[in-house]
Amino acid sequence: MLQITQYTGAVSDELMQLLLMADPDPEAVGRYIGAAEVLVAEEAKRLVGVAVVSAEAGVAELKNLAVAEAHRGRGIAKAMIAAAQGRARSKGAVEMVVGTGNSSVGQLCLYQKCGFRMLRIEKDYFAVYPEPIIENGIRCLDRVVLRADLRSGFEA
Repeated sequence: MLQITQYTGAVSDELMQLLLMADPDPEAVGRYIGAAEVLVAEEAKRLVGVAVVSAEAGVAELKNLAVAEAHRGRGIAKAMIAAAQGRARSKGAVEMVVGTGNSSVGQLCLYQKCGFRMLRIEKDYFAVYPEPIIENGIRCLDRVVLRADLRSGFEA
């Protein structure tokens, strides 16, 4: 049975490996992980997913979302998004934003299925990453930012 809880421990190697699936720059992860809320998904006491959320002035940001490869396609990411939205809503957030790469086709579909709408494109956001990111045969250069209204009552 899937359990999603807040994680308050040190960042283990296993957790960092999950975080790096969504954001391959360890320095970037290090910059936001300490000031954000970390949610983990576990099945049979095994770590299968992570979501990192920050909130400020009524706006929450889903900074990182990853599900272990062997556990994908089972609704875990949708459950984690719903949990993150619920936690953000309970802390007074009225909207949630998420950024993903222009080449992250699956993630773009997932976020839209969960009620997010495209907000803006930040050109060359990923061009400064230490290593080029290639997904689906596409170089990831631009960050697509999506927004969900948390007052609408939509749950992933």
